[in-house]
Amino acid sequence: MKVLVVASDKGNHFAPFIEEQMQALQLVGVEIVRFGIKGKGVMGYLKSLPLLKATIRREQPDIIHAHYGLSGLLANLQCRVPVVTTYHGSDINVKKVLRLSKMAMRLSAFNIFVSKQNALTAKARKKYTILPCGIDLERFEDRGKEAAREALGWKNGEKTVVFAGAFDNKVKNAALAKEAVALLKDVRLVELKGYDREDVANIFYAADALLMTSLSEGSPQVIKEAMTCGCPIVSVDVGDVMERVVGLDGCFVAKSRESFELAELLKKTLAFEGHTKGRERIVADGLDNRQVAERLVEIYGKMV
Repeated sequence: MKVLVVASDKGNHFAPFIEEQMQALQLVGVEIVRFGIKGKGVMGYLKSLPLLKATIRREQPDIIHAHYGLSGLLANLQCRVPVVTTYHGSDINVKKVLRLSKMAMRLSAFNIFVSKQNALTAKARKKYTILPCGIDLERFEDRGKEAAREALGWKNGEKTVVFAGAFDNKVKNAALAKEAVALLKDVRLVELKGYDREDVANIFYAADALLMTSLSEGSPQVIKEAMTCGCPIVSVDVGDVMERVVGLDGCFVAKSRESFELAELLKKTLAFEGHTKGRERIVADGLDNRQVAERLVEIYGKMV
């Protein structure tokens, strides 16, 4: 089976979780070709249509798998190949983008939402499933807290909370995280920005906790990556975080968006001083990349 993956080009590559999903699909026998959209906005995407059609004629794929609603809409402007579209959150949670995503939903042969909440927000009723993006477990193999801290140049014993994103990303709501950590003594907050994939793995093994305060999410990869490394987590109730970490020792989901509640939960998490069983939960939930790839192959098979 040959699948043409359509997504926004990030400089001759796609977002890391899309790239890793493609690699997992190849490992289970799917032939992957790619089409990167270089334009921005609706008009930028539309300008890519002639090149997309030419790629389809040349490659003759069995399925197109588009990532994000606008990519799905573009992919459906041809009628030769069935389209499966995955919606990752920002294409559902932003109202002006949701309108375009709903057009893609109607046109796509099948739709994938990364969280139940996104499906509810989109009012999906048929030809869809819930399937979060998976995690490459091998990329996040255990390396020990001390070794991870040494690789990053962090001091041993220094309580460190990692913020789940960049401080300048408004959706991540850094102000709330800073307010919460400011209520704690001798705890520093580090933003997750500018690191390569190897560094990210070290960060989750080195950190004492991950803190998420986002205004909206789909199925945040950062939560699943932290789980895979056994990193304790404190989060507001957003996306599918509650579903992922409920009942997991060392992880807490706040009932409010108050800084004092987050600070109290961080105290509990910082006192945990161990690895969570998040990695086992990822496997049990079927979110290892190979497990997700096998699910995708089943979906593709129903479309051809």
